[in-house]
Amino acid sequence: MTTVTATAPAALIAGQFRFFRAEVARVRPLGPGMVRITLYGADLRDFAGGGRDQSFSLFLPHPGQEEPLVPIEAGAGWFAGWRALDPQVRAVMRSYTVRAQRPEAGEVDVDFALHGLTGPASRWAGRARGGERVVLLGPAVADNRSVGFRPAPSADWTLLAGDESALPAIGAILAGLPAGAPVRAWIEVSRLADMQALPTCADAEVTWLFRDAGGTSRLAGALRTARWPAGTPYAWLAGECGVVRDLRRHLVNDRGVPRRSITFSGYWRRGASEEDLRAEAAD
Repeated sequence: MTTVTATAPAALIAGQFRFFRAEVARVRPLGPGMVRITLYGADLRDFAGGGRDQSFSLFLPHPGQEEPLVPIEAGAGWFAGWRALDPQVRAVMRSYTVRAQRPEAGEVDVDFALHGLTGPASRWAGRARGGERVVLLGPAVADNRSVGFRPAPSADWTLLAGDESALPAIGAILAGLPAGAPVRAWIEVSRLADMQALPTCADAEVTWLFRDAGGTSRLAGALRTARWPAGTPYAWLAGECGVVRDLRRHLVNDRGVPRRSITFSGYWRRGASEEDLRAEAAD
C-alpha cells in the first residue's frame, strides 16, 4: 500500500472508495494453508481494481449473523462509525489483496491464508459456503491510494519478496507483467504443499523459502546472500512488519537501492491483530 500524506483532504481520499455488497460464489482450496474464495455481486461490476496489488477492506459477519454490520456510508467518517459500533456485533474487518477480478461477471477472487483457523477471518474462510454475505470497502476509481505496485520506467528489473500474506499480490503482479520482463521473486511459506503455480509471461526466477520449525523467517537471509542481476531494481516488499523493515533496510543500506525505488507494506505484525494496528494508526 502506498502512503497518503497528512495534507491530503479526507474527503478526496474517502471519495476513492465505496462499499460493495457481495456473496460467496465459489470456494477452492489451494493447499493445506490457503483457500481461494470467489465473491460475486452486481455491485462488483463497478469494483475499479486499479493495480496488481489492489488492496481492500473485507467485512465479515459474526457467527449467527446473516450479513456483516457496517456503517451506511463510506465517507470520511466511516472508520470512526465502525469503531463506535459494539465490537460484539460490528463486522469483522480485515485487509486483503485482489488475486483476480472479472468485472463483466461481477466477480473478485480473494486468497485467504488459513493460519490454523485461529483468527475470525481465517475461521470464516475455512468454513465459507456459497451464498454467505460479505461487504467490501474497495476502489470506486482505478487510480487509488491502495495500489502500491508502481514500478519506475527506469528500473532495470523487478524484485518481489513476501510471505503468504503477499502471495496473492505477487501472483497477480507476475501475471500482469509483460513478456520478457526480468523478475526475481522470493516467497516464504510454511510448507512445501503451500507452493503455487504462478503463471507469467515475464522472465521470472522464483525462489521458494520455508520457515523453520520455530517460525523464524528466512527472507532477509536469502536476499542478503542472493546474487542479483545487473542494474537497479524496482523492489516490492510485503509481509510481516518486522521482516519487511529488515528487507528494506538491507536494500537501502547494503545494496544501495534508492528509497524511491522501493514499495513496502507491513501486511501484519507478529503479536498484533488488525484491529490493534488500525487503532494505533487512528489514535
